[in-house]
Amino acid sequence: MKITAVHTVLLTGPSTNDRFLREARTLRSAAFIEIHTDVGLVGLGETYAGYFCPEAIPAIVEFFVPILVGQTVDDIDELWRRMYHCGNFWCRVGLGTSVLNGIEAALWDLKGKQLNMPVYELLGGRKHEKLLAYATGGPSNYPLARLAEKTDYYLSLGFRGFKVAIGSYSPPAGWYTPETPDEAADFEGAKVEFLRRHCGKDVALMLDGHMGNSVGKTWTLDVALAAAKAVEPFDLFFFEEPLHYTDPWSYAKLREQSKVPIAGGECLTAMYEWRVFAERGAFDIAQPDASFIGGLNEFMRVAAQFDAIATHAWGAAGSLMQNVHCGFAAPNTRILEVAPDYAGLHADLLDGAFVMRDGYVLPPDRPGLGFRLTDEIKARYPFIRGSGEYNSVPGKVLNS
Repeated sequence: MKITAVHTVLLTGPSTNDRFLREARTLRSAAFIEIHTDVGLVGLGETYAGYFCPEAIPAIVEFFVPILVGQTVDDIDELWRRMYHCGNFWCRVGLGTSVLNGIEAALWDLKGKQLNMPVYELLGGRKHEKLLAYATGGPSNYPLARLAEKTDYYLSLGFRGFKVAIGSYSPPAGWYTPETPDEAADFEGAKVEFLRRHCGKDVALMLDGHMGNSVGKTWTLDVALAAAKAVEPFDLFFFEEPLHYTDPWSYAKLREQSKVPIAGGECLTAMYEWRVFAERGAFDIAQPDASFIGGLNEFMRVAAQFDAIATHAWGAAGSLMQNVHCGFAAPNTRILEVAPDYAGLHADLLDGAFVMRDGYVLPPDRPGLGFRLTDEIKARYPFIRGSGEYNSVPGKVLNS
C-alpha cells in the first residue's frame, strides 16, 4: 500500500449543541487531513490549529506532500522525522508542528485500517479498561443560578466531572476576569465553594485559567497564587493554565506554593518546548493535546515525562478520537476531556464510534482512529472564511 495523494479539508459548523457554551461561541472551524492510497484506503487526521487559523493549513500541508507521496506507512516515525527536519527553520514548535500532528495522525489511522486494529494498539497497547471523562464547560456562565443550571446539565448528560473558567460570562455584559490578588481570591473562592456545595463531594471539579487564551488581563504569579490558595479547601481535581505559557518559571513557583494540582500544556508543541516545563517541574498534571502537540508519537513521548496526564480535546471529532486513543495508550492518563453535547463536526463524523458510559469513556473498537469524513458531510458543513477562533485585539475582533 502506497500513498498517492494528500488533501486538506476545511469545514465550518456549529460550535456545540451546549446552550451554555453557545452563549460565548456559535461556530467552530476544523481542518482535517486525508491521505489516499493505491488500494483505496484513506487515512484521516485532524490538526487543532484548524480551530484557530484554518486558512493557513492547506499551504503547510502542501509543503509536506512530496515527502509522503509514494511512501508506505511501515515507519511513521521516520516519515515524521523527514517532515520535521525539512521544516527545521520554521516548525520546531508552533503552527508547523501542529499541522504535522494532523498529517501524522492520518498516517496512524491509515495503518490501523490496514492492519484492522485500533490505533492505541499500535501505540503500545491499551493500558486502561475505561477512563473518567469530564465535560468542557467553557465560561462560568453567571449569575450563580445560571452556573448551577449549567453544572446540573452536564451531570444530567452522565458526566462525573466538569471544568469551568475563571471569571464569569453573562450576556450582554460579556466577560469578567478578576485582575488583582484580592479580587481573584474573593471571586474564585466564592465560586468554587458554591460549586462544591451545589454538586457535592463526589463530582470532579476543575478550574480553567485560560491564561494562554485570556479574554482579560493575563495573571501574574501573585494573582494566580491568591486564587489557588482561595480554592484549596474545595478539592479541585486540577487548576488549569493559571499563568501564561511564556512563564514556566512562575508555573514552577506556583506549583511549589499551592496545594491545588496545577495543570497545563494544551498550547505547547513538540518535546523541545515541553522539556522546558518538564525539567522545571511546572505541572502536577500535564495536558498534551494529540491534535496539536505534534503527533501521536510525540504525545506518547511527552506523556512519559510526567507522573500524570489529562488529555486536552476541544477540536472536532478527529481531535477527540486522537486524544482518546493516546489516553488509552498512556499508562498515566488520569482523565479525558470531552466536549459535552457536541454538534455535527463531532457527531456526524464519529457515527457512534465514541462511547461514554456512567461517566467513563470506553476504549474504541473500530480500526484506525474510528471517525469518518464523507462527501455528504463535507457538503453539509462548507468552510466559512474567518470562522476560526482568536483573541480579539483592536483591529481584529472576534464576533461569532
